[in-house]
Amino acid sequence: MQEIRSKIQVQRELNLPFVIYKKPNQQKVVGYFQQNDHLYFVKNFSEKGFIMAPFDNLEGIVLFPEKESEIIQEEILESKNEQEIFSELVPETSKVAQLDFELLVKKSLEAIKKGILLKVVVSRKEKVVLDQVNEILLFEKMVSLYANAFVYCWFHPKVGLWMGASPERLIEVKGKHFHSVSLAGTRALDDSTQEWQQKEKEEQKFVTDYILDNLKNITTQVEVSSPYTTKAGNLLHIKTDIEGELTQESDLKQIVKVLHPTPAVCGLPKWLAKDFILENEIHDREFYTGFLGELNKDFTQDNPDTTDLYVNLRCMKIKNQEASLYMGCGITQNSIPEKEYAETVNKSHTMKAVIQACKA
Repeated sequence: MQEIRSKIQVQRELNLPFVIYKKPNQQKVVGYFQQNDHLYFVKNFSEKGFIMAPFDNLEGIVLFPEKESEIIQEEILESKNEQEIFSELVPETSKVAQLDFELLVKKSLEAIKKGILLKVVVSRKEKVVLDQVNEILLFEKMVSLYANAFVYCWFHPKVGLWMGASPERLIEVKGKHFHSVSLAGTRALDDSTQEWQQKEKEEQKFVTDYILDNLKNITTQVEVSSPYTTKAGNLLHIKTDIEGELTQESDLKQIVKVLHPTPAVCGLPKWLAKDFILENEIHDREFYTGFLGELNKDFTQDNPDTTDLYVNLRCMKIKNQEASLYMGCGITQNSIPEKEYAETVNKSHTMKAVIQACKA
């Protein structure tokens, strides 16, 4: 990654936007370097470039246009065993953070018991002080720890620095063929001998049913896999693959609007769950649980007819020697506040493992 490292240093010195990313199970890093500091936005999804969308504003999707950027690709090598890092992590011990989040879960359960919501995904933010901020090193550690994730480092001087390793694809579209996933249910990797509980199966089925129901009017020939267990860092999830064809009348903007935000990051009914989140979470999610990726071109394959977008999970925002980590979990009628908080602690290990690895 020598050429990409050098280019990042130049971009930082000039305070210009860039993103570097690696797709799941690939050995190629793409560097995307915008040649000015203008803040571009997506207008109609016909643009080509790299996009970054916030959780609650589809009019505020930031675009790095292909025509305004220099694009570099480099091969990388695989690295070390992730379990060595996860075993060193110390769980969050803040009693205040735990009580605050458990109170939010209890509010969620009250809304579910009243019949207002079927499910809602609530989150918390945790700040971690960094000894130093070296985004290149942090990115390389993420790549070595999370081979099967979409790993990225994104910077715009008018927005900030974000990094993440997402296990969840929102949508991939090649021509008229689409592929999406339903991903929900979480448990630690060391619980792999246990059966999935009814709460976790129910949570994942909500997501699958929502996607299928909302895509039925703009898709055909839809095929759905059986649910299966998938690994993401030190966590396990239940996953279902969904693919098919878009109708001739449908377009990319329609399908993104239908899918985002999915029940995996928001809840059901979608708009009521979103209102609950915005009213009750004490932090602004910003780009957490938004989406990001390639718009109308696969830059790893130089294919102009492909869009590949990922949900922005397991991410952090870095500012002034401090990382803000974002973690959430799906609340259903069978949720237990203490266990939901423990799930967020497990999810925080994704970015904490990266930070810890950089200290080693």
